[in-house]
Amino acid sequence: MSSSLRTVATLALALAATLGHADTLEKVKSSGSFTIGHRDASIPFSYYDDKQKPIGYSVDLCLRIVDAVQKNLGLAKLEVKYQLVTSANRIPLLANGTVDIECGSTTNNADRQKQVSYAPTTFVTANRIVYKKNSGIKKLADLKGKTLVSTAGTTNIKQVTELNAAQNLGINIVSANGHAEAFLMVETGRAAAFAMDDILLAGLVANAKTPGDYEISSEALSVEPYGIMIRKDDPKFKQVVDSAIGALMSSGAINGIYNTWFEKPIAPKGINLNIPISPSLKKVMAKPTDSPDPKAYE
Repeated sequence: MSSSLRTVATLALALAATLGHADTLEKVKSSGSFTIGHRDASIPFSYYDDKQKPIGYSVDLCLRIVDAVQKNLGLAKLEVKYQLVTSANRIPLLANGTVDIECGSTTNNADRQKQVSYAPTTFVTANRIVYKKNSGIKKLADLKGKTLVSTAGTTNIKQVTELNAAQNLGINIVSANGHAEAFLMVETGRAAAFAMDDILLAGLVANAKTPGDYEISSEALSVEPYGIMIRKDDPKFKQVVDSAIGALMSSGAINGIYNTWFEKPIAPKGINLNIPISPSLKKVMAKPTDSPDPKAYE
């Protein structure tokens, strides 16, 4: 690398570091824009509709946060931008300032809290597996000698890899670049099962060509609290975010948003997931928390 290129690279890294540790409210105020990191296939949290527009439960919640930010800064106008992120790059793109918030289906755990912060939990799910009904599979141990797929960069693939080793299950575990790709591997027989959060599996099954061919395990491998990610060590911004989510919960407005995405027909196929608010989520709504401890959701 030439000295001039090295200088440019150094400046770029320095700028990224500066953005990553900037005060988010000041960054937004100076730019006049707010960038939402979103997913492409995390139904019904964050995904594309048939016009390639980001929609979903998490996206709606993040738009409420944008409103709160605009009000806090006293801005007459605030431009909302969208940036597609993946399981693998969502944390780096948040940390380096490419996105100001991540609105997807991201588990809040202790390891991630070393790198990022979270809004109060807005959904509680569990890690399960999906498979074809005629496969003879019912639980993780039934996959001995078979291929299990999960999405790269998720807590799910980390957990099943650890369980596979600890229990000597003899499962061939492979990664996929996204949830849609992983489910397609089960559809086409390249994998016997897909390990992921049950709510995401339910969305994929509901939108499959033949939903009746699939079953989601009753065996739960973990508890997964979802939260909207924000940059770490930015208390002023976190206060605005926490207050916005807290207000939705205390007013009951979040119930209507939830109902729209989990108990009514949704794009692109008009399928109703028919998933009522769980006791765990009701507990969180009554007393908001950003705890990464699964026991907080029991």
